[in-house]
Amino acid sequence: MEVDVDTKENKVVEVRNGCQIGTKKYFASNPSNHRYEKPLIKEKGSFKEVSWDEALDKAADILVKAKRPLLYGFSSTECEAQGKGVELAEVLGAILDNTASVCHGPSLLAIQDVGAPTSTLGEYKNRADLVVFWGCNPVHAHPRHLGRYSEFVRGYFRKDGRNDRYIIVVDPRNTHTAQIADLFIQVNPSEDYELLNAIRAILRGTEVDGKEVSGVPMKNIIELVNKLKTCKFGVIFFGMGLTQSLAHHRNIDAAICLVRELNDYTKFLLTPMRGHYNVAGANQVFAWQTGYSYSIDFSRGYPRYNPGEFSSVDVLIRNEIDASLIVASDPASNFPAAAVKNMFKHPLISIEPHHTPTSVNADVILPPAIAGIECEGTAYRMDSVPLRLRKVKDAPGECLTDNEILERLIEVVKKKKGE
Repeated sequence: MEVDVDTKENKVVEVRNGCQIGTKKYFASNPSNHRYEKPLIKEKGSFKEVSWDEALDKAADILVKAKRPLLYGFSSTECEAQGKGVELAEVLGAILDNTASVCHGPSLLAIQDVGAPTSTLGEYKNRADLVVFWGCNPVHAHPRHLGRYSEFVRGYFRKDGRNDRYIIVVDPRNTHTAQIADLFIQVNPSEDYELLNAIRAILRGTEVDGKEVSGVPMKNIIELVNKLKTCKFGVIFFGMGLTQSLAHHRNIDAAICLVRELNDYTKFLLTPMRGHYNVAGANQVFAWQTGYSYSIDFSRGYPRYNPGEFSSVDVLIRNEIDASLIVASDPASNFPAAAVKNMFKHPLISIEPHHTPTSVNADVILPPAIAGIECEGTAYRMDSVPLRLRKVKDAPGECLTDNEILERLIEVVKKKKGE
């Protein structure tokens, strides 16, 4: 089902078949007091409008003079711009990172460790008769997921929709997704690792001591194991409840190993519930161009990879960064206060269409067209299927695409570096 968008006088007036999140993105693209339309430079505490040449020259000055610049974000823009971000980071010898470092970075580490038995969303729609949501709440975070791929949808082999599927939710909270599940397993916060390994032990026929594990009664765990191994086609969708709780990527290691062991009994797969609409694309582009998905350091002239050492939050908390370029992201709303405080101590460049806590504190604002609404491009779905983004209207004012902005910025930086 395609999203239909009606425009009038270059404004979005109606969106059909879109979820709440997507619909708001379309309407937010219209000109407003919160939309940047011209490049801005901060002088004496206030912004003034300047030409693109002046703004890019100022931004290039900041980046070239920095000894340890950070390029962060890239997860809400098209893949072509992400590729330019890699090029700019290499030219500058900068730290390059995307939002995976604060969401599904642990998933990528686990996949590097033990692989990933995964598939496309279409396979789950057509075949899955058991769906597990672990540490995620798609009713709010992915509003169309249940209706298009996992719960209420009718698939080729699941023609009766919801009646053909058994839904299990594992979460510390009784979320709205849990309330529509057939089985809700309420696990203690940050004790998912213990529960996963208890399930694996019972699956192997091992007796587990105690009346409960991670706050879950043993009889419920046994019931869960029986459901998992007797289905015809199962999938685990997991979110930040697994990746960002205690044990981090070891949680995902255990989940992947569980899925692998379940395949001795039936067909079972898993897929991460990604956040920003193209964070999967950022990981793909960074990986094919550098060999690494996130947390990359170019300071020695070649890419090095070490999450924790080169992750954005960590380098900012250690105050190692002396300039930042933030692309299509708002770390000031999401990073720890100590990291944000250190980021604001140094020059900041924001490529951002709207007023955000990050952009209003920037020294240079470069306004982009919104990918998938005001310009074409490529993005990767959460199951790593590439999609072509379409343009439905023109960008307001003097906005350029993220790709054009980064392309021009690279030219100016190279001139200043004498390359």
